[in-house]
Amino acid sequence: MQVTRLGVIGGTFDPPHYGHLVLAENARVQLRLGRVLFVLAGQPPHKPDRPIALAHHRVAMVEAAIGDNPAFILSRVDLERPGPHYTVEMLALLRGEYPGANLFFLMGGDSLAQFLTWHDPAGIVRLAHLAVMRRPGYEPDLAVLEQAVSGVRERLVWLDAPYLDVAASDLRRRAHEGLPLRYLVPLAVEAYIHEHRLYETLPA
Repeated sequence: MQVTRLGVIGGTFDPPHYGHLVLAENARVQLRLGRVLFVLAGQPPHKPDRPIALAHHRVAMVEAAIGDNPAFILSRVDLERPGPHYTVEMLALLRGEYPGANLFFLMGGDSLAQFLTWHDPAGIVRLAHLAVMRRPGYEPDLAVLEQAVSGVRERLVWLDAPYLDVAASDLRRRAHEGLPLRYLVPLAVEAYIHEHRLYETLPA
């Protein structure tokens, strides 16, 4: 099946949670996406000092989280190459895997507010549309963005998605302290975290 409109959501997914899934599903419907790729980061350059769960655990958690949605696919494009892993390079690789597809990079308004600190933001905009979910407290200065990255306004799509204030860092803390994760992550992800005792010894 040839996909003409492809969503891309990247992250460490340590762990994946309902915030990720809500963003992906709302983007899928509103943008009429054929597929949404969950791209697992190896060691993201903006988190060089934070220990993250081993890749095989994060792969298993993402597979558990998206298993009931046939439109969601796990991508290992970042795991199978040496770091550092920059978004612009990941998108270029996906353009090669899915020739002719329109890419929509899914992100929160907080990420858009920091977009100019990313590696080669102009390159990202050339490769993909930015599909953005608004987040309270983050109002990107679009005039500044447009001045720095010409054409970014034309490549920007706002998503109507409910804001779920769920952060992976807080989930790690909760798991570390033995607090419940139910209704914050899918049941299969919660079960995997407990079974493998993830985050018990990792810094929260």
